[in-house]
Amino acid sequence: MTGQALLRLAPVALGTLIVPLDSAVNIAFPAIAAAFGLAVPEIQWVVICYVLTYGSLMLAVGRLGDIFGHARVFRFGLAWSAVAYLLLTLVPGFGALLACRVLQGVGAALVLGCGPALATGLFPETMRARALAAYATTLAAGSTIGPLLGGMLVEGFGWQAVYWFRAPIALAALLLSWRLPAAPRSGAREPFDAPGAALLVAAVATALLAVNRAPAPIALAFATVAVASAGGFVWRSRHAPRPIIDLGLFRRPGFAALNLSNAVLGFAGFSVLLLVPFYLARIAGLPPVLLGLVLAAGPAGGMAGAWMGGPAVGRFGARAVLIVGATITASGLFTIAAWGIGTSPPLLVAALLLQGVGVGLFTLAYTDRVTATMRREDRGVAGSLTMLTRTFGVVAAASLLTLIFGATEATMLAQSRPAPEAFLTAFGLAFLLAGALPLLVLPLLLRQRG
Repeated sequence: MTGQALLRLAPVALGTLIVPLDSAVNIAFPAIAAAFGLAVPEIQWVVICYVLTYGSLMLAVGRLGDIFGHARVFRFGLAWSAVAYLLLTLVPGFGALLACRVLQGVGAALVLGCGPALATGLFPETMRARALAAYATTLAAGSTIGPLLGGMLVEGFGWQAVYWFRAPIALAALLLSWRLPAAPRSGAREPFDAPGAALLVAAVATALLAVNRAPAPIALAFATVAVASAGGFVWRSRHAPRPIIDLGLFRRPGFAALNLSNAVLGFAGFSVLLLVPFYLARIAGLPPVLLGLVLAAGPAGGMAGAWMGGPAVGRFGARAVLIVGATITASGLFTIAAWGIGTSPPLLVAALLLQGVGVGLFTLAYTDRVTATMRREDRGVAGSLTMLTRTFGVVAAASLLTLIFGATEATMLAQSRPAPEAFLTAFGLAFLLAGALPLLVLPLLLRQRG
């Protein structure tokens, strides 16, 4: 992709950057836990309040972008996000922090729900894979930069800095976004299915909460509401003149399996951002700056994988890239499971890089396949679907891995095992599970068309 083409993509890239820069927050987990007196499992709510919000809104926002213009919705998301970041620096307690994370999630949905559609809409269809590769590289770059900046910001200014530093970036992107072309209008504007959107938001939110609260009894109540809402959404989608998403897509060969695979890879990949910061702080004893430097190796690998994925999909086909990406991801996660006391920093970085490359390759090929399957007029929904399926994996990881980790560590401590041994046993078990998951979806990927 030429320099002129990348310049055309710059407003979208800069605006999108504020979302993956949230990886800086993971560096602040130990500081946030200390500030509010939280145990490790409780920190999951910083993740879940945010991810649950943007995940449940994503498809509806994508549809809004398809109807009213992706650039318009994108700009509103940037302005909303800037306000949310500033509010997060002023919270008086943990409850207020979680409430503002919800507000931040709304802004993320508005930005991410239209980002892929804007990126592909700026170029001809023959350049779709390369445009998505550039966009995915931006996401991975933000995830890479986040831990590096996060370590320095937490050490120099406290945990609040991982939020306020993104407000100027959002405002700068907002100023540049006037260059984005307005969507061409042809004929009457399609209707927005508000009842369908409400049912979809309720279904996704309660389903994610059911996953999060399992096996507590309240999970059954959330699951019941999720099933009822999903049933209502299916009925509404069949009768609405223009539903939020055409459910007939999931009857196409391999489409449902492809989206399930992305959710599973999202689960596996998020284990790194969830648990590795605690290993680096507790076992490796790294200060925040070095912690961020090591953790950045994962998304740096993702950036390389995403950039290589564009040409690779064009040459070898999406299925081959999906399979290679899943296999490399599993290899990296199994390597992380073997970390112990005294594991050298080069080995830590190598394992994170390996896992990141796998995730980058897989995500690029998956996004290209989903985008190609849906109408060009539905690119907002297509991009949102790629984010939504990953969100299910992230919430499942935040819930189930913290449950497994916490239970295993508590059992070991109850047996009077040393704290480092208890931590490493729980850590290794969590990553063995995470590493096995990408291998389990290989049969689904092998049945994909080329």
